[in-house]
Amino acid sequence: MVSGVLAVVFAFGGLEVVTIAAAESDDPARNVARAVRSAVWRILLFYVGSMLVIVTLLPWTSMEPGESPYVAVLDAIGVPAAGQIMNVVVFVALLSALNANLYGSSRMVFSLAERGEAPKGLLKVSGGGVPRRAVLASVAFGFVSVLLNLKWPDSVFLYMLNAVGAVLLFVWGLIAVSELRLRRRIEREAPETLTLRMWGFPWLTWVALAAMGAVLVLMLCDEGARPQVLWSAGATGAVLLVAWVRELRARRD
Repeated sequence: MVSGVLAVVFAFGGLEVVTIAAAESDDPARNVARAVRSAVWRILLFYVGSMLVIVTLLPWTSMEPGESPYVAVLDAIGVPAAGQIMNVVVFVALLSALNANLYGSSRMVFSLAERGEAPKGLLKVSGGGVPRRAVLASVAFGFVSVLLNLKWPDSVFLYMLNAVGAVLLFVWGLIAVSELRLRRRIEREAPETLTLRMWGFPWLTWVALAAMGAVLVLMLCDEGARPQVLWSAGATGAVLLVAWVRELRARRD
């Protein structure tokens, strides 16, 4: 069950990128809300909907490790070349994920450079406003990960998969905590600027935090996932410590 949870968390990674893209549009408040609603509906359709189709057409006892359930469904209804069709679908999905992650990482690097936490040379943008140097820096780290996977093919991919799942939970947790703090501050100091409100606040945010905490507890109980959780917790703690020290220095200055 823990392995399945890790796979699910990894699959949902990068969902927050839609808000970054919408925030760069001409009407951020409207487009962020539209992007979030669109993402939820797509999850229900393509993730939950596809699972409903699979469990409706095939008994759960027919699933075999290493065999795609989607291919099994297509074979069951007589679709020719089901395996090749799924290979094309997976390839397109990987390209889409690569594009989204490059977009998000380049914007994060650009943001770090704006705050003086990355080289200023990464702030240079093209005529269309694209931070090309930040994109190239992100691509370079991508190639480094490919080389590491070639060197240690049996360990690097699994380690990065589990690490990404744990890091995502910490990132989402920080987003939820930030919302709890910032929304109350905005409602107190400048309520007229709060044009986009999350429904169910703050109870739904606390439910999300509890769910993420439960997943982390499950990972700690699994021997394979425990080192990645501890490593991710240490990395997150180091980042928070550095941010806290910088904040103290800024206040002194």
